[in-house]
Amino acid sequence: MNTQLDHLIVAAATLAEGVAWCEDILGVTPGPGGQHPLMGTHNRLLKIATDRYPDAYFEIIAVDPQATPPQRVRWFGLDEPGLRARLRQGPRLVHAVARVLDLDLRRAALLQLGLDPGVPVKAGRNTPQGPLAWQMLLREDGRLLCDGALPTLIQWEGRHPAQAMPDSGVTLSSLTLRGVPERARDVLRLQHVTVEAVAPSPGAPALTAVLQTPRGEVTLHSDAP
Repeated sequence: MNTQLDHLIVAAATLAEGVAWCEDILGVTPGPGGQHPLMGTHNRLLKIATDRYPDAYFEIIAVDPQATPPQRVRWFGLDEPGLRARLRQGPRLVHAVARVLDLDLRRAALLQLGLDPGVPVKAGRNTPQGPLAWQMLLREDGRLLCDGALPTLIQWEGRHPAQAMPDSGVTLSSLTLRGVPERARDVLRLQHVTVEAVAPSPGAPALTAVLQTPRGEVTLHSDAP
């Protein structure tokens, strides 16, 4: 069964900085998000879906200063000193999340390749349309594999959040992931995403996303490994 891109992660030192970045770089204000009590984070969301990337969206995420500190390492490397230092210079693309319907099978297949994507963790948050619930593969150390190029896998339980998001005026044209082992690429079978097995050359980013925006075409890169 093929895998769909679910959402792109842009991390920020504060959510206000993430919103300002979105307005400046993409030319739109992100829609509302919510709080993640399990992780002590909060977010804002922006629909970027097309026929090629159905229900895809942008997540701008930051540590929630009002939240109770979590009992585990936060997701997407948000507790890593290196990333925290880079975020002080401004928000940035850090990762991609892909949705599947067979989370346990995909996890087992990645483990057989020597890639430990973590264990299924149940999470959720409340929205005006009702609760959202999902399972996501998360490592205990919070580390992203392949410099963030190997997507985190998610399986939604019930409705998908993009179903309640209005069109934003921003759409995803393409996504390239560099440095994902070839056998892992075969496990993911990620539709309409260029997944390169060759590790990025020095200075090349692990993720590149091209978007159409009110400001024209915008290309976002993750930090180079």
